[in-house]
Amino acid sequence: MRLGFGEYVLDLGTRQVFRVAEEILLSPKAFQLLELLTARRPNAVSKEELQKALWPDTFVSETNLANLVSELRAAFGDEARQSHVIRTVQRFGYAFQADARDLPVAAAAGKAAAGCRLVWGEVEFPLREGENMIGRDPAAAVHVDDVSVSRYHARIVIDGAAARIEDLGSKNGTHVRESPIAGSVPLRDGDDVRLGSVAMVFHRSETGAPTETASRQ
Repeated sequence: MRLGFGEYVLDLGTRQVFRVAEEILLSPKAFQLLELLTARRPNAVSKEELQKALWPDTFVSETNLANLVSELRAAFGDEARQSHVIRTVQRFGYAFQADARDLPVAAAAGKAAAGCRLVWGEVEFPLREGENMIGRDPAAAVHVDDVSVSRYHARIVIDGAAARIEDLGSKNGTHVRESPIAGSVPLRDGDDVRLGSVAMVFHRSETGAPTETASRQ
């Protein structure tokens, strides 16, 4: 499961937290606390229950729990008196109160689609059979770190000889062959694709020769 709140993404599958494209490093116990609170959101969870889950069969001071809460607040730029993420429930416990939304889980990698790729300058993104998510999210198959691109901007679906692109309600739109798209449209070899202000080219080689992914300078 993946949750988005503000500029942050919590990926419970990979056990990572991101702010835009930057990973936020949390201690294992702090991540576990975050997982517990998000699972019960927006309900409050008692300190006693949290301590039993985090330190089973071990007596620890309440300070240990408070320190983990402080770690999470520091990671999210949160403050105890004006909290937007972790709320303190006086004489009881804590609650996750950020406005969180479920995010689509990146599809499992399928076999490479023969010769299908998106080219962005010197960078090539090989595309695979099935769904290829495009956006600013670090887990996207085509990760485009540009402010004009939405976190989940568009997707390309490869089905054998057919390739189609679909805008996902992005803020700045998706253009194919200089025209804005609505819904799903087919892609042909050499088609210009623009996401926000990012210009790319879709290529499909009939030979299926492998391409080497370049490093962006």
